[in-house]
Amino acid sequence: MPIAIKARAEHFRGLIVPKANEHEAAVVDTLEVYGMNNILEVIQFLNNPSLLEPCIVDTRKEFYEHQYDFELDFADVRGQENVKRALEVAAAGGHNLIMIGPPGSGKSMMAKRLPSILPPLSLSESLETTQIHSIAGKLPRDAGLITQRPFRSPHHTISEVALVGGGASPMPGEITLAHNGVLFCDELPEFNKHTLEVLRQPLEDRNITISRAKYTVTYPCSFMFIASMNPCPCGYYGDPTHHCVCSPGQIQRYLSKISGPLLDRIDIQCEIAPLPFKDISQASQGEPSAAIRERVIQARTIQTERFKNYRHIHCNAQMSERMIHQFAEPSTSSMDLLRNAMERLKLSARAYNRILKVARTIADLEASDTVQMQHIAEAIGYRNLDRSDWAERGL
Repeated sequence: MPIAIKARAEHFRGLIVPKANEHEAAVVDTLEVYGMNNILEVIQFLNNPSLLEPCIVDTRKEFYEHQYDFELDFADVRGQENVKRALEVAAAGGHNLIMIGPPGSGKSMMAKRLPSILPPLSLSESLETTQIHSIAGKLPRDAGLITQRPFRSPHHTISEVALVGGGASPMPGEITLAHNGVLFCDELPEFNKHTLEVLRQPLEDRNITISRAKYTVTYPCSFMFIASMNPCPCGYYGDPTHHCVCSPGQIQRYLSKISGPLLDRIDIQCEIAPLPFKDISQASQGEPSAAIRERVIQARTIQTERFKNYRHIHCNAQMSERMIHQFAEPSTSSMDLLRNAMERLKLSARAYNRILKVARTIADLEASDTVQMQHIAEAIGYRNLDRSDWAERGL
């Protein structure tokens, strides 16, 4: 696809590509694309161009036809309403999120359903995302446009180069493949600490520049960062149904793998408790992703209008400190609530701006022009790791 786009920009009339790539290249309109199986076919075509017809792809039909074909849906998730609400808020404001809970509580299951409630890709985002996956060789055979937001879930043994990109021949890493979508890191403390620290700059700048002796390349990486972790190495610290076998020192070393600067880039932190069997068996089917997505799209529409005069700012998670004071300044009573909460719960100073950003998103979900007390109260509840008891454990 990138070659086809460049060919069109250089006013070439057509392009000959391998047969397996013709559908991908033909997405670029006003360019005649011919797929060939071997060099003999190319020679025959050049001698007699009327032998073949160019591959035709209806780009817009292909783009809109599969936009909402999700295999996973939140309707299948029973219970865990507080976590589903946190994911809805994260999707509505583009916020990074971390889930903390014991094994089997549903962290990965819910994270994998997040793309189904995100706003759909625009056509320009789809083209950009497809180009990245084309360069990386990640497009399926005979694929055209990528019509859904990417969801990348690298294993915790991933190397730094595989995560951010580079290598002898520069290639995009996982963070770039997650561009316009979601990067999910399951069991976050199991990742190499140095590898995690590399994420700090891309999360802030939304692009990654890789400099080597022979090249310097910049890749886009604007993604939502979703992570999950156990509360301790065995996973059962604080679980009323299982006994934790970890010592305080083990818990502290486990949690200290996640640095403060990395946590500083995560707006929403929520704890998950496993559901008892009777609650799972009796719970009714959950709200479908389509209904949640509708609310998310409405909130994002409000943010698009709010930031229309700001370049590269598209959602509340990207607001600067000055913009927070402009768009998310709470009322006097709400400020008193926030002050009291920070003092009583011993919340860290870094939590202040995060709470206001998330509160602005919650207000947008209710189509409220102002940040009110209930929005602040809910946002405070999403700063679990800033509480003093977590600080005592090592975070």
